[in-house]
Amino acid sequence: MSLNKKEVLLTEEGLQKLKQELELLRTQKRHEVAERLKEAIAQGDLSENSEYDAAKEEQAFIESRIIQLENMIRNAKIISSENGDKNKVHVGSKVTIQELPDGDEESYTIVGSAESDPSENKISNESPIGAELIGKKVGETIHVQVPSGTIQFKIVEIS
Repeated sequence: MSLNKKEVLLTEEGLQKLKQELELLRTQKRHEVAERLKEAIAQGDLSENSEYDAAKEEQAFIESRIIQLENMIRNAKIISSENGDKNKVHVGSKVTIQELPDGDEESYTIVGSAESDPSENKISNESPIGAELIGKKVGETIHVQVPSGTIQFKIVEIS
């Protein structure tokens, strides 16, 4: 089985963001890099032209990202918090956890790895906390290994 066939779990919002990024790269960014390359080539000697080298590197990055996004979109499986079991944590759940023994409460949305963004409290189902939460119920305690030891969290709410 090819690595390109890996199922990508996304919310509808996450899929739309990937499609927008893909469209931006295909249209605007490709054109901008092509213009930069044209200008660098017009300068002459390419052997010592840092502008040309930088533009070629950016072009390679853009083309690689386009292929990556196309594969992710092609293999997307849409997840929704509406169609899941509210009694167990699954991808798409919003989970409120409390660090034990007496820590603060934090709420996270469990998403696929392509969408994870800790700054927006979206954690991957493949992350240490996300993986431990999957399948658990309110009131259960999870144990997460971190470099400094183990942290315990109690599941307070699933929505």
